[in-house]
Amino acid sequence: MDLNSTNVSPVLTEPAPINKSRLGIHSSLLPYSQSGAPFTSGILSIPRKKPGKLDDVRSNGWLDAMKSSSPPRKKILKDFNVEVASDDSDVEYYSWMLEHPSALNSFQQIINHARNKKIVMFLDYDGTLSPIVDDPDRAFMSDEMRSTVRNLAKYIPIAIISGRSLDKVYELVGLTDLYYAGSHGMDIMFPVRDTAFADPSNCIKSTDQQGKEANLFQPAREFLPMINEVFRTLVESTKDIKGAKVENHKFCASVHYRNVDEKNWPTIAQCVLEALKGYPLLQLTHGRKVLEVRPMIKWNKGKAVEFLLESLDLNNRADVLPIYIGDDRTDEDAFEVFREGILGHGILVSSIPKETKAKFSLRDPSEVQRFLKSLVRWKENDELLKSINKRSLEFQ
Repeated sequence: MDLNSTNVSPVLTEPAPINKSRLGIHSSLLPYSQSGAPFTSGILSIPRKKPGKLDDVRSNGWLDAMKSSSPPRKKILKDFNVEVASDDSDVEYYSWMLEHPSALNSFQQIINHARNKKIVMFLDYDGTLSPIVDDPDRAFMSDEMRSTVRNLAKYIPIAIISGRSLDKVYELVGLTDLYYAGSHGMDIMFPVRDTAFADPSNCIKSTDQQGKEANLFQPAREFLPMINEVFRTLVESTKDIKGAKVENHKFCASVHYRNVDEKNWPTIAQCVLEALKGYPLLQLTHGRKVLEVRPMIKWNKGKAVEFLLESLDLNNRADVLPIYIGDDRTDEDAFEVFREGILGHGILVSSIPKETKAKFSLRDPSEVQRFLKSLVRWKENDELLKSINKRSLEFQ
């Protein structure tokens, strides 16, 4: 394949598989072309021209994807034998919850499953720890939510897995005793002392914001020049579209269209299409009112969960219960991991019925906070009970 060709459309399907180690990736994890061959780094040229025919974005389904944005809403309820009007959202939602019950109402069931097991918590940020807002720069988690997460981290390992850059999500959360994965898990930071990962060649040494030694795992670092170039191109091509916002999340470039008039969505999609034509090794994904340009490697939030569990020597163990809470389409890759191999619980945050692989549901970040607080109280009571039992044995 001629990688400098500007006539190759971006691939919107699953990328081709690559050689796998026990983590599902090759130890060197070089970027690869669509034919599977590795390539050396170097910036590929992007055509500097105005967006072409808008029929391009209609014919390949991009507009449909933009309108669905995040896990698609569940449209049928035939499995429940319930007939409701399309605008009867409450009835529809409660019917959907028969299949994805509230994690709050099912808390005792989850706790029963967690007894004598080590819980590991994975949390998305936007829409999970913070509300979805028009301006992504103002998606702040509340002080109460931060305090709840801090208290829970005293008892169980917590990892934040976000589409934002590692530095940005670290800044927004502001807690030092957590594990962080930015760019949908393509930029993972964890303390050196905590890793049991057998192949350090995949990691680079770094320091966190407190100056402590840390490991960085970046399976897509060879793609950085491409992402930076595409980011600059998208900033330029969308600058005249009112409401459009382009962000560089280091290993992915995001184009937010939440505040863009829907009549201009085809123009947004065409800008991304034109930018990607020069980069056959980059792919398009989408989340909540955002188009994201990412490296075409078989890596996502689900792979990040697997990597972190293995790095902490907590994978494939009957005494470990991972829980993942997220609200977006990109979190479905993590939910799928629990369905296909690792025994854990996926919890979707949504106030409307959506197709999902998650087992449980929560309505919004306020319910997420209540669920996390319930875990804190359970752990506090459990620790107190253990302490009482220990003292009782000492006096016998």
